[in-house]
This record gives sequence, structure tokens and C-alpha cells, in this order.
Amino acid sequence: MHTNHPSQDPPRNGIDGGFSVDGMTTASVDVDTARSDYAALVGRGLSLDITRGKPSPQQLDLSNALLALPGEGTFKAEDGTDVRNYGGLNGLPELRRIFAGALQVPAGQLLAAGNSSLELMHDAVVQALLSKLPGAERRWADEPQVKFLAPVPGYDRHFALTERFGIELVPVAMTDEGPDMDAVETLVAEDPAVKGIWCVPKYSNPTGVTFSDDVVKRLATMRTAASDFRIFWDNAYAVHHLTEDEPELADLLALATEAGNADRVFVFGSTSKITLAGAGVGFFGASEANLAWWTGNIGKRTIGPDKVNQLRHAHFLKDSDGVRAHMRKHAEIIGPKFAAVDRILTEELSDLASWTKPTGGYFITLTVPQGTAKEVVRLAKEAGVALTPAGATHPHGNDPADAVIRIAPTFPKLEEVEEAVRALAVCVRLAVAQRG
Repeated sequence: MHTNHPSQDPPRNGIDGGFSVDGMTTASVDVDTARSDYAALVGRGLSLDITRGKPSPQQLDLSNALLALPGEGTFKAEDGTDVRNYGGLNGLPELRRIFAGALQVPAGQLLAAGNSSLELMHDAVVQALLSKLPGAERRWADEPQVKFLAPVPGYDRHFALTERFGIELVPVAMTDEGPDMDAVETLVAEDPAVKGIWCVPKYSNPTGVTFSDDVVKRLATMRTAASDFRIFWDNAYAVHHLTEDEPELADLLALATEAGNADRVFVFGSTSKITLAGAGVGFFGASEANLAWWTGNIGKRTIGPDKVNQLRHAHFLKDSDGVRAHMRKHAEIIGPKFAAVDRILTEELSDLASWTKPTGGYFITLTVPQGTAKEVVRLAKEAGVALTPAGATHPHGNDPADAVIRIAPTFPKLEEVEEAVRALAVCVRLAVAQRG
């Protein structure tokens, strides 16, 4: 991941009456011109939406062949399992094998489940609240307090999930290499109430950062005050490359196992943005002790996943090379959209804002002058352009700097992305001008 300015410091008000974004003092904006441009924008009556990171219909079309699979008379997995029937809590071996490499989990320690990895994360938190994790002294529900570390900017659904259960979120800053590990190591070593950390380690949501080898190693080996500390390793974008530049991610589970911390890691992934988001397969990977805990609990609520869907995925994707070839088709569709966002922001806002230039994933992070993000989103809404709410990238929807806006360019058509980003630029200029 790259940004158009090297510093990741939060934006600050400039001493010269302008603003500073990532250490760069912005140019002034003429208020009258900005208001005139915005009035013209509103007059266009736009109706555009770049709020959520969803696959476009064109991307979904890539997997339409799934709808005819596995086909009448084809209902046996490679081990002889009749996928039409009950059972198979761990999922089909052939599909687990296909994704073991990408998710960096041995196939024997990777489970294939229903269509949502978020559902699996939710289950993991609920089961930890209700039953003792391996290494735990008691259930999380019996703890006086439970805290999770929340790298920011981060994924709003992670935050909402833990907030739902009254878990306190402790923000830690994201850097170009991943979470600020000096802060993480201090917090987990000193406070036994810190039970977990949310991580999107590759093409992170929303910054596009891929965790460095040093960050992954420190996560695997750091000392924690809580014996039942867990890393929620949401590797949602493991194969979602936009360019030939495919950064390597260090193997957290292997490093943690080598350090004697195998139980520390919960790995999650899914095919939701690979095949059909409405009919994907979620994955959960962990140590043998964690898997025994997981299946012992989950076996009380289900007899097995949708194995018919898993079989058709195995037939459609075939192997890891099949996954890579399929993902190149995705990149051909969405790559131009990311390029368009960068090109237009460079043309329109190079002196007013900074933004990330990810080489994979689904999002771009735009950093505007401090105190203007909410106003930009409000102005955009009035002009007919829906953006993710300002603050969504932080716990409780509160970005203290009011500076971060998440851009999701995948779903709309290319021309709609271009139109929306140019409209966004008009709103940024007016918000900055009015702030004066």
C-alpha cells in the first residue's frame, strides 16, 4: 500500500490559516468559487452510492456457472460423503485444501462453514463469552471487563460486533506496516482485560495496508497478561490483488505455534468476494485445541454446513491456481475503478487531501483536513452522492480528528465511480473553504 504523501500522522490545522494533511500544508480555497461549483453539482440531481465494498454485478457474473453445479447426479465428495445429507461439521476436505495455502492454515486445521466469515467471528465471540477458551481461567461473560484492541482506521462491522456485547474497544493507530505494535505490546502486557485484537492483515480495510513481517512476528510472540488472548485474523482479502505486486504476508499461525502460542490465533476467510457473496463459503482456522473447543460448541447449534454449496465451489475453482486465475478476472474489472479514483483525486485534491493507493482489497482511505469529514459527507449526501458515514472507520463511529472518509469503488459502474469522486472533490473543496 502506498499513499500520495509519506507521513501517516493525523491531519492538523495549519498555522498559516490553511490546513495540514499528513504534514502537507494545503492550499487555500476560494469560498465563492467553491459554493458556485457545489450549487452546480446539486443542480445535476445525482443519485450515486459508493458506501459499501460489494462486488459489482459484473463480478458476480464471473461465477454464474456455480448456479448449475454440482449438477444432477453429482453429490459425492472426494471422501465419499453424500453432501445432500447431514454431517460433516468440518466441511469438505477438497475445498479446505484449495484455500489452505491462501489462508496460511494447514488443511487439517481449517474448517469450511456457511457463507459468512462475519458470522464465524460473531460465533467466536459468543462462544468465548459462554464457554471457557483453551487457556482461560473463566468465561469472558464472567470477567469484570473485556476489552479488544481496535486498529484505526478499521472495519466498522468488527467494531459493531464487539460493541454489541459490551466489549470495550481500545483504539490503536494503524501505520504503513500494520497496527502500532509499541502500543499493542504495552496494552496486552499490562492489562489482563484485553482479550483480543481485530486484524485485517492483507490489504486492510480501509487503508489497504499489508502487515509487515515484523508486525506479524511481534503479534505472534508478544507477552500477554491474558492467558486467553486471541488475535481475530480476518484475512478477507488474501487473494484480492489488483496488480502484479502481490505482497507476501508472514504466516501468523506458524509463527505463533513456533513460539508456543498456537492457541492465540483465530483465522477467518471466505469466498464471498471471490464467487457469490450471497452463496459463499466461510473458513475458520486455528490450533487443534481451539478447533476442539469450536466444534464442541458449534456442534450444539448445527449438524453441518451447506456441503452442496461447498462441493460446487470445489468443482468450480478446482485448485489454488484456479482461484488465482479467477481473481485475475476480478482485478480486470475493478482495477480501472481504483485507478480512476486515484487519477481524479490527483487532479482535484492533490493540494487539499491525501489518500491511499492500495494494490489490493476493496477500499481507499481519503484523509481530509481535520474537522471536515462529516461536513464533506453531509454535503455529498445533499448533492446525491452517498458515502460511508464519517467516523465509521473508528469505534462507536467517532473519529476524533473527523478526517477519515472510506471510499468503496467496486460496486458502481466505472463512469459512476468517476462521477462520484469528482462530486466528492467538489464537496471537499467547499468544506475546506467554509472552514476557512
